[in-house]
Amino acid sequence: MVPRPDSHLKFLRALEQKTLWLAVWTIHHANHIRPKVDGLKVGGHQASSASMVTLMTALYFDALRPIDRVAVKPHASPVFHAIQYLFGRQSREKLERFRALGGAQSYPSRTKDTDDVDFSTGSVGLGVAITSFAALVQEYLQAKRLMNANRQTGRMIALLGDAEFDEGNVFEALFEGWKHEVHDLWWIIDYNRQSLDAVVTDRIVHRMDATFRTMEWDVVMLKYGHLLQAAFEKRGGDALRDWIDACPNTKYSDLAFAGGAAWRACLKTELGSTAGISELLDEHEDGQLQELMTNLGGHDLGLVLDAFDAAQSGRPTCFIAYTIKGFRLPFQGHKDNHAGLMTPDQMAVFKRKNRIADGEEWDIAAGLDIAEDELMQFVRSVPFAAPEPRGYVAPRVEVPERFEKPAAPRMSTQEGFGRLLSTIARDHASFADRIVTTSPDVTVSTNLGGWVNRRGIFGQRAASDSDELRAASPQQWRVSPEGQHIELGIAESNLFTMLAALGLSAPLFGTRLLPIGTVYDPFISRGLDALNYACYQDARFILVATPSGLTLAPEGGAHQSILTPLIGIGQPSLTSFEPAYVDELCEILRWSFEHLQANDGGSIYLRLSTRPIDQRDRLMTPELSAQVVDGAYWLVEPSPGAEVALVATGSVLPEALAAHALLGDDCPGAGLLVVTSADRLHRGWIAARRRVGPRAAASIEEQLARLPADAGIVTLVDGHSASLSWLGAVHGHRVVPLGVESFGQSGNIPELYGAYGLDEEAIIGAVARLCLDARSVNRRPPA
Repeated sequence: MVPRPDSHLKFLRALEQKTLWLAVWTIHHANHIRPKVDGLKVGGHQASSASMVTLMTALYFDALRPIDRVAVKPHASPVFHAIQYLFGRQSREKLERFRALGGAQSYPSRTKDTDDVDFSTGSVGLGVAITSFAALVQEYLQAKRLMNANRQTGRMIALLGDAEFDEGNVFEALFEGWKHEVHDLWWIIDYNRQSLDAVVTDRIVHRMDATFRTMEWDVVMLKYGHLLQAAFEKRGGDALRDWIDACPNTKYSDLAFAGGAAWRACLKTELGSTAGISELLDEHEDGQLQELMTNLGGHDLGLVLDAFDAAQSGRPTCFIAYTIKGFRLPFQGHKDNHAGLMTPDQMAVFKRKNRIADGEEWDIAAGLDIAEDELMQFVRSVPFAAPEPRGYVAPRVEVPERFEKPAAPRMSTQEGFGRLLSTIARDHASFADRIVTTSPDVTVSTNLGGWVNRRGIFGQRAASDSDELRAASPQQWRVSPEGQHIELGIAESNLFTMLAALGLSAPLFGTRLLPIGTVYDPFISRGLDALNYACYQDARFILVATPSGLTLAPEGGAHQSILTPLIGIGQPSLTSFEPAYVDELCEILRWSFEHLQANDGGSIYLRLSTRPIDQRDRLMTPELSAQVVDGAYWLVEPSPGAEVALVATGSVLPEALAAHALLGDDCPGAGLLVVTSADRLHRGWIAARRRVGPRAAASIEEQLARLPADAGIVTLVDGHSASLSWLGAVHGHRVVPLGVESFGQSGNIPELYGAYGLDEEAIIGAVARLCLDARSVNRRPPA
């Protein structure tokens, strides 16, 4: 333990009091003082904040160092912002606009808050999981000697509510962390035994303890504070401890809300005949009895400080801190307090209790027995306030000027990706050193095998000869700290959380990595919450999703993706591509590595296919390369009098080409537009349409301007037809969109393309309808 002078504890208790006040007042101000314009309740979770105050005071004002990283429980956001205000990293104006436009965010956000947020939180459980993967990233960087050798490792810390333990992704991350032997990890559980709507089951704490110990974590139980511990030492103390241990969570919460008189009546009834209990009750008036019986470990500042001091082993450590939801507030322990707000009358009482005068609500030292300059001097002296960088700007990784296209007359984009990555590992070694790949047990089936053979599997320890598989295999799975592929179990949420952590390596650790994750395209939906979470905090990575669409034909509807093109268009901070040819993929991948590092960049989603198609023997000119990256190019230019154009993306190009050849004299001069990124086209078009005044044409506006105004368009995609159907709105062309809007089934590709209207016959039929419509319109007399 670290001995602390009384003055140190005095300052910490003052900060604890002030943090609670500021957090509660910030929420009250947003709901009861700031003018409302829409009649909506603003909210803010006063009760969930109150239970975390002691834990976060001890953490931020004593235990935390600048190199540590914290994911804050979403509903403790007001406590976090209050602490940042005390450090001078948050403004009063932002607090006054809490949950309003431009103000402090409802839940801590890396991209939207201006104070010191390490990990965004909000969707419960994900902020917890990312700390485990961030710890793994830190160890990866250490193993590669990509971090300053003199720099200490930071602790990755999650502050979580006990209800977050219900989230399945927490268990998935916990198990994956055990497999990878992560260290320097703290999870601090606010065990207030209440969720949004209910009181949690009494037995859950035992399962928590057992779960963490099974995963080889240290577990620190903070159940009873010093007052209760002292009471247990007196006559009748054992009986009192046994009674509290056996007290149901619902009953304990009700008594915490009811107060000292209720405790007295209950203890008299249930323990009145026990020696020593009457004396204990006589020694405490009601207010003191309430203080004693709610003196839980998570609210005992000295106990929490000692626990944090003792946990310095580097081992993953879980602190289970018993608390009371709404502690020190009028509705503490009440089962309905989760979304509850103090009334103005209750706030007036609380304000007097904290000795805050009107107009002093935001003053640092108001209501304290310590002068502001003394308090601020102490705050500036704590380890977390040291003048060390917490956010980094990592140097750019130079991207090779061009990637050599894999040579093969017939190939799928998935195969092309694997061969291209293997070539990069061979021909661009220093650049490849910054690439790290990861996959949820589909490494070989997503064509990462060549890369892994060259670069190896990452493990904390090198596998011994006895661990190596002796059977002949083309897969050379060498496991060592030098490996550059992180193999995950079958859990897509873990994949995206891993990518989020890898994609934040530059700002968190000062070293830029270029992460690539592969997954089966249909299973993006299984991890969509975690993908959105990764993008929300601007993590930078490349997601390669393959196989896609009906082309995974024999596997049936469960493995055939339909909605993923729309996910690619709709997901913010993620740019999606669906190349048809491998030379397109080369240009897109090179651009992607640049985009990962751009100030206004983001992450990339490549929707690839296992369907081999004939490759084009052509020169990739700068003009064609730019069009590929912008999202579309004319494979066959339309003639000035063309009646129709085919627009196709990805694996359906063979059908589009075959149909185009069949049009012949019936539709002379028909065009064929290849779309490589519906996302880039749509984004550019929307941005152009929203500009006021003179503007440059969007890329798709320029491309479709080559098509006569009265021509029609047939769009074709192995996915939802809505991903391209919007093209008719660009210049008012008539559109027949072909795609898949229902679950698939087993079959071969020709069978399925025929069944779902993606084959040559369906395309020709769509063209015929457009041409008939056009001729019918042209024959109509003027109105």
